[in-house]
Formats: sequence, C-alpha cells, structure tokens
Amino acid sequence: MSLHVLSLFFPFAMLYAAAMDVFTMRIRNHVSVAIAAAFPVVALIAGLSGQQVLMHFGIGAAVLLITMALFAFRLMGGGDAKLIPAAAVWMGYEQILPFIVYMTLFGGALSLFVVLYRSFPAAALPLPQWALRLHQPGYAIPYGVAIAAGALIAYPLTTVAMKLAS
Repeated sequence: MSLHVLSLFFPFAMLYAAAMDVFTMRIRNHVSVAIAAAFPVVALIAGLSGQQVLMHFGIGAAVLLITMALFAFRLMGGGDAKLIPAAAVWMGYEQILPFIVYMTLFGGALSLFVVLYRSFPAAALPLPQWALRLHQPGYAIPYGVAIAAGALIAYPLTTVAMKLAS
C-alpha cells in the first residue's frame, strides 16, 4: 500500500465526522476511536518512533481531560469532546496550537453563518430535515465541521503527514 494512500485516512475520517455531525448532530464513538486507533499504525509505518507516538497520545490525553471538563460543564457536546482529542493525537505537539486556533476561527465563522442562516424564514426555502433542524433557534451547532476544518488545515504540516509525503 502506498504511503500516500495512508496519508488520506485522517482527512477522509475527519470529513466523515463533519458530515455525520451536519446530518445527524451526532459523532459516533466508533469514528473518534477509529481516528485515534489508526494513528499508531500509520505513524509507525511512516517511520515515527515509539516515543513520538507516545508523545502524540500524551497530547491527545491532555486535550481529552480539557474537553471532558468542558462536556461536564455542558459547554461542549460529547461527540465534539471525543473528536477533538482524536484529532489532537494526529497533530502532536508541533501542530496542536495551530489546530486549536484554526478550529476556533472556523467555529466562530460557523456560528456566524448559523446565526445568519437562522435569520431567514425557513418556510421560504425547500429544506431537507437536517437543514430545518439546524434552522431551529437554540438548536446546537454542528461543531464537528469546525473541528474537521481546523484539523484539515493543520494536518499537512504534522510530522506524520510530512513523513508520509516524503
């Protein structure tokens, strides 16, 4: 299997998570688990050392503690609280801060878009069920989109992506 094909797993998995969040407002556990579990396999094939892999999981564990606290205080959904650490494992210490910044910026843009979207009358547009649900005031925003966008922007400069590309 080409290393270039392996480099596509993470982006496609993040796109899948974002799509699930948009259409169902849920990010299933198996998606976050698959993203995190695939990392050591891909990383070791790419040539990262065992110590580097453990450091990446340390970043993911630290992020998990933070996101679980946010979830406990009802500041974040459970799916988002698990997807962010799964993505953080792939980012490692080199790209964790850019990932968080990009995710936050995309989250702000997504929130503004949803507020604007909700200002239009839903009855004026023939919308599918998921779009009607998103239109409801007070309904959650599919933050998985912002998580995926931030991850996709930061991913090409991660150690594993650069090793797979070389």
